[in-house]
Amino acid sequence: MAVAIIALMSIRSINPATGETLKSFDELSEPQIEESLTRAANAFRNSRRTSLADRSSMMLRVAEILENEKNDYARLMTTEMGKPIKAAAQEAEKCAWVCRYYAETAEKHLADQIVETNATKSYVHFQPLGVVLAVMPWNFPFWQVFRFAAPALMAGNVGLLKHASNVPQCALAITDIFSRAGFPDGAFQTLLIGSEAVQDVLEDSRVAAATLTGSEPAGRSVASIAGKQIKKTVLELGGSDPFIVMPSADLKEAVGTAVKARTINNGQSCIAAKRFIVHGQIYDEFEKGFVEAMKALRVGDPMNESTDVGPLATKQILKDLEEQVQVSVAAGAKILTGGQRLKFEDQLAGGNFYEPTVLADIPKDSPAFSDEIFGPVASLFHVKDIDEAIDLANATTFGLGAAAWTNDSTERDRFVEEIESGCVFLNGVVASDLRLPFGGVKHSGYGRGLGEFGIREFVNVKTVWIK
Repeated sequence: MAVAIIALMSIRSINPATGETLKSFDELSEPQIEESLTRAANAFRNSRRTSLADRSSMMLRVAEILENEKNDYARLMTTEMGKPIKAAAQEAEKCAWVCRYYAETAEKHLADQIVETNATKSYVHFQPLGVVLAVMPWNFPFWQVFRFAAPALMAGNVGLLKHASNVPQCALAITDIFSRAGFPDGAFQTLLIGSEAVQDVLEDSRVAAATLTGSEPAGRSVASIAGKQIKKTVLELGGSDPFIVMPSADLKEAVGTAVKARTINNGQSCIAAKRFIVHGQIYDEFEKGFVEAMKALRVGDPMNESTDVGPLATKQILKDLEEQVQVSVAAGAKILTGGQRLKFEDQLAGGNFYEPTVLADIPKDSPAFSDEIFGPVASLFHVKDIDEAIDLANATTFGLGAAAWTNDSTERDRFVEEIESGCVFLNGVVASDLRLPFGGVKHSGYGRGLGEFGIREFVNVKTVWIK
């Protein structure tokens, strides 16, 4: 996920649809950070002893708050990072779902596992690790946090959130939700700090582990710091997800899903389909339908429920996307639609808007071939057979998600076995499902969130042997 951790002297909330600065916050001072770490350590001493029933009760209250106030939180998300308002409300609903899921399943996922040995009794016991630092991105400002926090807190850990510096109000709102739900003081805190302060926090002996969702450079940095301290990390990084379409696929459904998969969250998603790999027999028909559908998308005010694509989250992201397209075109890529910034004459004049774009004839040495493109820009490829499709799908350093469209069982089995990714979806859009593990391979990171695997990432898997 090409999400930079933004380092600022002050932390600012800026509306990406208008360019208006909404609010500024001073970064925490060293004494304030020390106070937060002390509170977190004290909270863990108590939380590790609370019953799963008590944790579950509080987590269900978190879900209720999210459900009851989802429209308020949706407006906050949209105002700070520009996602369409309907998608923002759905994000709040999904956060409530993950809280309910772990409130209801944590006892099962963390139950002792009896293993028959030569002992009188032997079993596997799960215990919380302690204070977990979460370095989270702006693109799903609520979901990325709750995806980590719900299982971590249900396991008895406590959380410290270093959120992206362009969504500080979302970060503070999340901390407030946990407080209102009854979680004790210090159990979940937001640290309003820049990226330069992360190392000192992570090196502190009171922090037991870390999780990061973000860019590859950010992941390397956190993993390196934590590795020197022998601390557990879970990383979810970039993606350049393939979307393969074979002749046996339902072409109309594939085209419609392709547009959704590329433009979800204004194209700013780690698991958004980015490289569309189409078999030669159906390439022309797919290209025509795909380009027409991308042209028809409504770009504009994300607060308007009829808007399909809103602004990019920051000016820098818009600049980077524009440069990636220009460099790819200069190398020989062809623009089939889009390729320009969008400028409005009204209150959106200062917004970070970019046209939904489709590129084809993309050379190997260009950004659109294998880099992560974070915005509504699709890369279209023509292949002659399934062998070429799989080779092209794997021709990237990333390995987060993949989608393949086919009704041929032999092709399906090959995609499952041969595509190098943390997940593969057949005839559907790649999405995180809280009942299933989520994470990547290669430079897309390691470790898993969600499902039973997610709640066991930040626990001590302890062997118990009794004679």
